[in-house]
Amino acid sequence: MPSGFRASVLRPALLALTFLTTFPFPVAMEIRDGEFARASGFYPLAGWAVGGLTAALLWLPLPIPVGVRAALVLAAWLAATGLLHFDGLVDSADAVFAMKSPERRLEILRDVHVGAFGLATGVLTLLVWWSLLASARPTDALLAAVAARTMLLAPMNVFPAARVESIGARSREGNWSVAVLLAAPALLLPGGPLAFVAALVAALLVARFCASRLGGGINGDVYGACVTVAELGVLLALQWGR
Repeated sequence: MPSGFRASVLRPALLALTFLTTFPFPVAMEIRDGEFARASGFYPLAGWAVGGLTAALLWLPLPIPVGVRAALVLAAWLAATGLLHFDGLVDSADAVFAMKSPERRLEILRDVHVGAFGLATGVLTLLVWWSLLASARPTDALLAAVAARTMLLAPMNVFPAARVESIGARSREGNWSVAVLLAAPALLLPGGPLAFVAALVAALLVARFCASRLGGGINGDVYGACVTVAELGVLLALQWGR
């Protein structure tokens, strides 16, 4: 295999998959300079992987109540991501809803403990997510996962990094052309264009609010919040659009 292909395609693609999912893909032992940024262009691949799993669970004719199926799909969704994005949402909520200075909010973001704001936000998010999955189509789940991870590149590159040396900061400036190419087949699914618009609006609104509370920048936790809220936004928009 040509070394140029490995460096520009295979390694960043695998990094995106191993960083954003818990699926057993081969792991790169050493992360080279600039690879996190290149990997962000391949985030839609993670969306296809997570969305494919959840769509399959929604499609299978399992002899269980609708609510139980929705809970199973939600559990699989969270497990497939290692709760990475959900954890970012909870941590972000603890920080941005605190009545503190921007500097103090950034300190709260680094705190691993969950506070009242994060707990309340997490519980409400899970309830909304579960209720939306109870009436979602398999393609809804697939679109939500792909569109959210594609449109994450917008806030990542529009808003500055809250901490320059963080992984989130090193993941900025992903290749939009690669992401669009990988996500393009999802536009052919029912509600595809609406899903990407909903994901973009949701991600930018979350990032804008968090940036206003954190002194102008956002970090990896906020990226996770953007993905989670964008997924919910897509599920909601697709059900409203039916």
